[in-house]
Amino acid sequence: MSDLPRRAVTRSAKLAALPLGFAGRTALGLGKRLGGKSAEIVAQEVQQRTAEQVFKVLGELKGGAMKLGQALSIFEAALPQEIAGPYRATLTKLQDAAPPLPTSTVHTVLTEQLGDNWRQHFLSFDDRPTAAASIGQVHRAVWHDGRDVAVKIQYPGAGKALLGDFAQLARLGKVFGSLLPGLDMKAVLSELRERIAEELDYLREAEAQHAFALEFDGDPDFHVPDVVAANEMVLVSEWMDGTPLSRIIAEGTKEQRDRAGLLFVRFLFCSPARVGMLHADPHPGNFRMLDNGKLGVLDFGAVNRLPDGYPKSFGQLTRIFNQGDMETVMRGLRKEGFIREDIQIDPDALRAFLAPYVEPTAVEEFTFSREWLQAQVASVTDLRPTNVVRQLNLPTSYVLIHRVHAAGVGVLCQLGATARFRDEVIRWVPGFADDPDDEALAIG
Repeated sequence: MSDLPRRAVTRSAKLAALPLGFAGRTALGLGKRLGGKSAEIVAQEVQQRTAEQVFKVLGELKGGAMKLGQALSIFEAALPQEIAGPYRATLTKLQDAAPPLPTSTVHTVLTEQLGDNWRQHFLSFDDRPTAAASIGQVHRAVWHDGRDVAVKIQYPGAGKALLGDFAQLARLGKVFGSLLPGLDMKAVLSELRERIAEELDYLREAEAQHAFALEFDGDPDFHVPDVVAANEMVLVSEWMDGTPLSRIIAEGTKEQRDRAGLLFVRFLFCSPARVGMLHADPHPGNFRMLDNGKLGVLDFGAVNRLPDGYPKSFGQLTRIFNQGDMETVMRGLRKEGFIREDIQIDPDALRAFLAPYVEPTAVEEFTFSREWLQAQVASVTDLRPTNVVRQLNLPTSYVLIHRVHAAGVGVLCQLGATARFRDEVIRWVPGFADDPDDEALAIG
């Protein structure tokens, strides 16, 4: 394994090879069709090989490319069933694994960050990483006071590489479009780029993680390992065992998947009210089911600071949508800045776009599934001539809330979870359970 590739020419060459490889496979597929293979079989082969190459390169590059791969992996549940299978293995790898840094590089970072005597902080330190992700990797160790700890080490040059990656990835829209048709790659890249500076700041992450750990200390449903020590590129936290959510998705019983799904939703909805922050990177690699039945939560590099909890209008508009009053919903969305004054939106197109986020709150119990999500995506795709997605504006204050909800729906569909999700919205989202008579005052 090699260091995080930092030279622009090296990284550009790897990324540039993606569209060339895709074009080559497409040409090969055409040749097979001329030779008698069906279009469906050829298309599936091209998509499978494209996925394998794309995610192999993204994983090797780490940095922004790896971060994009993790973001895309969340949307796997929306892929049609006939092509989802070949993607699943490669996508899952991106959620909690990547090629590790050499031991010498790990020691160099620890020396630079903790001093020449860095080993004195630990009774033991395992040079083999237990996990690797977009901008850092985790090593297991024993702190000098005997506590088992996780040591997260940021890849050298990760910040510079991340910014360079996004400029390159913006040119690969056609390739990613072949994997997830209809996905607005420009918007995904723009939103990810804005969050990179925060995720590179391990001191900021340590502050957020400590706040969550204090709030959920002794909680019956959740466990957040507390911070032991931190500086710019090294974050030491209490160690947490557990079964990764990705394994629950792949191998869990129905009961386990339902429990995980309910706790996943409860954590996302209760955190703004209890901590004043929303965990904004809800991919399965950041969650564990513990032996005591609790949901363990990791990685607080991306959080949305909501000191007053969820916006009340969010709950109110969700409730009004369920009541079928699209006129009031559209008026409320205009007030919140989602629909600009000079834009006219087709109510049916808007209803189809919002349904995946709102429909689960309309019934006492709901089952998320890949088939349900695929039907929702197909409905939006059928209505694309109305350009409803392009017509909507996403206010800055809702960017991360939208990201979390979109990603959360994907995870729940991967789990196939059934639970009383509406109860969580009633309990934690202000405005959802208010008296309908207050609408005129709240929305105008």
